[in-house]
Amino acid sequence: MPIYDDREDAARQLLSALPPLADEDVVVLALPRGGVPIGAVIADALDAPLDLILVRKVGAPRNRELAIGAVTGPGDAGLVVNTHVARLFGMTRADVDALAAPERTELERRRRAYLGDKAPVPVTGRTVVLVDDGIATGTTLRAALASLRQMKPRRVILAVPVASADVLDALQAEVDMLICPEPHLHFGAVGGAYRRFDQVPDDEVIRLMQNAALRQRKADERQN
Repeated sequence: MPIYDDREDAARQLLSALPPLADEDVVVLALPRGGVPIGAVIADALDAPLDLILVRKVGAPRNRELAIGAVTGPGDAGLVVNTHVARLFGMTRADVDALAAPERTELERRRRAYLGDKAPVPVTGRTVVLVDDGIATGTTLRAALASLRQMKPRRVILAVPVASADVLDALQAEVDMLICPEPHLHFGAVGGAYRRFDQVPDDEVIRLMQNAALRQRKADERQN
């Protein structure tokens, strides 16, 4: 049976499982698109800035739906290679990196579409709460974490409503804290944990990010 009504319900359950963070300098990072409604609820409750960490799947040759890797931006640090799939296709890391070029271009286009010219929220030395609406294979999350480590946060809390136990075990060593109320994929898919799991349209991502930016500006004005 589904355990979440929708993404907002999942966000509230994640909030109740988070450790006390009132004395920490927190940034919430969400993976679009499905992670943004969850990140918006958590950032609002923590009175923390909300930003995006964008990840694109790198499809295998002749089968673009099969992930041979994932990428988060320019440079090698944000590339994660699915070594099992790469071996099946006889590809090296450099080969996968070349395949990732158009995905990096698409990442930049999406960031401009979602955030305009807004600069990324700094995370160095801060506590990052990284959220998504669930984890299937973990490839995109590993790419996000690889990129995030380069930014040198003080600690990383990964908070997701649902994932498989195997993936959680693999990710445990890559974060300082992992919160996942439902460690079993229902019917083998993230959406099985939700009663309502509609696609999140781009305009909803843009609206949520604009609201978060407005809330943060007002918070900064109060402090000044």
